Amino acid sequence: MSEQPTAAREWVHEQMVDGIGAVRIRPLDPQADADVVHGWVSEERAAFWGMNGLTRDQVAEIYAHMDTLDTHHAFLVLRDSDPVALLQTYEPEADRVSECYDVRPGDIGVHLLLAPAGAGGGRPGWTSALLTVMTSYVFLALDRQRVVVDPDVRNEKAIARFLRQGFTAGPAVVLPEIDLPEVHIPQKEAQLAFLTREVAFPA
Repeated sequence: MSEQPTAAREWVHEQMVDGIGAVRIRPLDPQADADVVHGWVSEERAAFWGMNGLTRDQVAEIYAHMDTLDTHHAFLVLRDSDPVALLQTYEPEADRVSECYDVRPGDIGVHLLLAPAGAGGGRPGWTSALLTVMTSYVFLALDRQRVVVDPDVRNEKAIARFLRQGFTAGPAVVLPEIDLPEVHIPQKEAQLAFLTREVAFPA
């Protein structure tokens, strides 16, 4: 693992994956990456991400706002030079999910949106490898103890993917609506799932 500079922002994590190559994580640039991210979140398959119907500028504005926060962060994941995923991390105690479960010290929340098939991945084992890189970053680089995810209860594909990766299903919950001047997030029925550092990286 090492940090490598890019034209815009520096890598925060880099990992070589057998048969796939270098997978890198860097902070999202709200403007420079807006076209890529808008293309992904506008697809029907990304409906659960909650940004269908937004313009490029609206998507850029959302991530520009997130860029000002200390508790929520967005990252672009690349395989070599190809964008392959959007990763968001957040402090659960500063998020609506904290109203739905008992947050422990060392918890970190994660949202992950994969690029369309063929955009750098799309090979057997790719999703599992990507999740392994993500967990390496949050557990080892960020020194966290447990990951919580909250996919929509209707997103059976994502739920199954997390469970295959070693996550344990928690309760199905209703994440409350957030209606603030700078952000509006509708109510969401979510399936919580958890992955501990001991399970991801057994001694």
